[in-house]
Order: sequence, then structure tokens, then C-alpha cells
Amino acid sequence: MTQRPIDPVERAHLRDARGFSPPVHRFAPSPALADVVRRYWLPVWSLAPGEVTVQRVLQYPVCLLVIARDYAHVVGPQTGLSTKELSGSGWAAGAMLQPGAGSLLVGGPVTITDTVVDLVSVGTLDGAGLVARVREVMSPDPSDPARQQQAVAAIEAALTGLGPLDEEGALVNAVVEHAEGDARVQRVGQLCEKFALSERSLQRLCARRVGLSPKWLIQRRRLHEAAELLRPSSAAGGTAGPVDLARVAADLGYTDQAHFGRDWRRVTGLTPGEFAAEPGTS
Repeated sequence: MTQRPIDPVERAHLRDARGFSPPVHRFAPSPALADVVRRYWLPVWSLAPGEVTVQRVLQYPVCLLVIARDYAHVVGPQTGLSTKELSGSGWAAGAMLQPGAGSLLVGGPVTITDTVVDLVSVGTLDGAGLVARVREVMSPDPSDPARQQQAVAAIEAALTGLGPLDEEGALVNAVVEHAEGDARVQRVGQLCEKFALSERSLQRLCARRVGLSPKWLIQRRRLHEAAELLRPSSAAGGTAGPVDLARVAADLGYTDQAHFGRDWRRVTGLTPGEFAAEPGTS
């Protein structure tokens, strides 16, 4: 089956400090796997000798399956800023799972937060066979669209055996979708009301299936929104110019600019002003 190329707005990808990102080819899952896989992605890069780029991502509350020329990992949800240094030429082929599907891949509660696991060691699929197949089709020419499709098809075939998603997993997907998609959600209590769950039940559900807290889900969405607003072209209505940090904080629902600044710096290592001033954000 040929996967459909997609070009979603990727607010989680902060790129490097120059605003550079290698080409990233993204594909939608087949309808049968839509509750298990969010999307597939394949970055391909070829940098000049001596050039290095550090790509930065504010990861979603999901597990990732990633296969490259020299590694194959299951990546747990990352609470902080995820970084990857790239140089030379290379590629990666990955699947971003749905929040409720991580436990299907790891074979139990998601306890790999901020952890990377060797894909071959995962017992829920034939990791060694999958790695060999993806490398076989990608290595000759990673930029070839036909080979990218073959790699995605191999990953999808391997993940098909994980489904179908159970009822609890579907609930987790719905909770995360609501927390990510509705900017009016500012408190955990609002999620509890929406899904008729006690706070304790919601805490346990998210810890078991996502490896994160409901509060984290809301905070991460706010940081994704902040990444968009801190880009001058977004904050100034499409024209480059200084970012009004107080207004950004207010638009995100913070009671004051200092609170927003602490949250942003704690995760990214930069102040909002430093990030907004980077050449790549203009």
C-alpha cells in the first residue's frame, strides 16, 4: 500500500538556531492504523564537510520508532527538549505512535520516559527483520521517493500486528487530542470534567499509558503554542518585528510574563527573548 504524503504544520520542531532543518518527508498511516500511528517521517540530509546542525524538538506525548543507518531505537516520551546532532550525510525512517499505542509497542506500561531502547530488544515485533528491511531499501538512495515509500510500508506492516487499539488506549488518544487541540484547556480539572474521570484516575491512566502527567500534557501544548507565537512573523500578523513577550504570555493564559519565561527556559534552556531573537525565527 502506498502511504499518502502529508505536510502538517510541525510546531514541535524548533529546527536549529539558524532555522535550518533537513528535508523531512511525512506520510499518513493507512486508515486501519490511524488509532495506532500518528504519522511516519523520513528526514534525509547531506551537509557540507565540517557543517553540524543540532535539531531541536519539543516532543509530543508519544513513543517513537526510529531506524537509521547506524541505530534502531524505540524512543520514550521526552519531558525536556529533544536534540539531535547531524553531520555529513544520513537518513532516518520513523513512526510516531499515537499516545495510547506506546504500551502496545513496549508490551506494558510506558516506563521509558526520557529513555531510548534498542528496537531489536523489543519483543512485540520482529525488530531485527524490520531493521534489515528498512536499511536494505533505504541505503542505496535515501532521497528516492519510491524507496521512502517502501521503508514506510515495511514499518507499517510491522506495526500492523500491534493493533487493534484497546478501549483504554482509545480513551488516552482522546484525552491527549483534547489537551493538545483546545487552547481553553488550562487545568487538569477541565480534562476530568470532559471525560468524567476523577483526577486520581486520570493521573493513573496517563502514567500507565503515556508515562507523563495530565498537567504535562497541558504545559507541553502551551509551549508548542509559544513556539509559534515567539516567531516574529506569527506574533506580528505576518510581518517580521519584535515580539511582545507580555502579550504572548497573556495569549497563552499565563498570569504574568515571568511565569511564562520560567516555563519556557526550564524546558528549552533559552529565555523567550533569546529564542525569538534567533535568526531562524524571523
